[in-house]
Amino acid sequence: MSIFLDTVKGKKCERPPVWFMRQAGRVLPSYLKLRETYTFSELMLEPELAAKVTLLPVDDLGVDAAILFSDILVVPQAMGLKVEFSDKGPRFEKPLKEVSNPLEHLHPDASFFEYIYKAIKIINESKPKEVPLIGFCGAPLTVLSYMIQGLSSNHEFPDATKFIFEQPELTAKLVDMIVEISQVYAQKQIESGVEAFQLFETHAGLIPYPIYKKLFLPAVEKIGKTVRATGTPFFFFPKGIGNGIVDMNHNIADVVSIDWQADIAQVRKQVGTEVGLQGNLDPRLLLTSPSVIKRELETYIDFGSKETKWIFNLGHGVLPNTPFENAKYAIDWIKTANWKR
Repeated sequence: MSIFLDTVKGKKCERPPVWFMRQAGRVLPSYLKLRETYTFSELMLEPELAAKVTLLPVDDLGVDAAILFSDILVVPQAMGLKVEFSDKGPRFEKPLKEVSNPLEHLHPDASFFEYIYKAIKIINESKPKEVPLIGFCGAPLTVLSYMIQGLSSNHEFPDATKFIFEQPELTAKLVDMIVEISQVYAQKQIESGVEAFQLFETHAGLIPYPIYKKLFLPAVEKIGKTVRATGTPFFFFPKGIGNGIVDMNHNIADVVSIDWQADIAQVRKQVGTEVGLQGNLDPRLLLTSPSVIKRELETYIDFGSKETKWIFNLGHGVLPNTPFENAKYAIDWIKTANWKR
């Protein structure tokens, strides 16, 4: 029995399940201890280590779901681009903005992901049965933006947005390539044992929504259909989608993750009752104090008392300098509060 999967299916539980995006990372003292010995890349590339890191938040924080310890930029790597993961963020050896013919420069090879499938199998051999494993990959706009721009220090992605505006036809062809390998990647993650799958569109607000809807939303739907055809719940996180949230209904995903800029109760009215919701505490609140965190968490009780198809999460990932004690306090509070159900 899993409170996480039961909630996704619409079963009424005594409380919302809780997990945090980016929960397996620098917020955990146990992770920092591992980083004294291993680089980020080593932790990702070695299946035994990736499995260990994936399950750290389950043991240390008591979350209701684990998410695969990996990165959204493994897809560009599988397409032939070299990416270096440094302490200052990922950097592409040769981004597409420096390439005369991007389509010919890319050479997709799905066998690149084999080490990830091995990690999934190891995780499933050792995790608690009631704690499902969430698989994921990056959504096409976000992945393409990194592939064009080449580094993550400028999240405005000026070269990527210029590329998309100027070359919509080439953009569409590149999106098709990303979708094709992402579908294989998602399918194989599910075959290896993930029980839910989340698509991270971290930069959904990068371009005007009408362009996003035309060029990128159909790609999201294609990946979603591949996942949902297996009976696996499909989660979509369109951070910064703004007014486009009205289109993020059950046609798009089983569960839509909401960023902290939106009022989650208002979002429910906009998207209808069929789709599940996830979110949406501002991750910066975890930088404050237990009393401030408690005050904000209490504002969710009214919503949570009526809304049973809802998973508690942050409106984005845990920030690196978040005190472990604050993250643990929030999760413990959510798990022990009276949700009036």
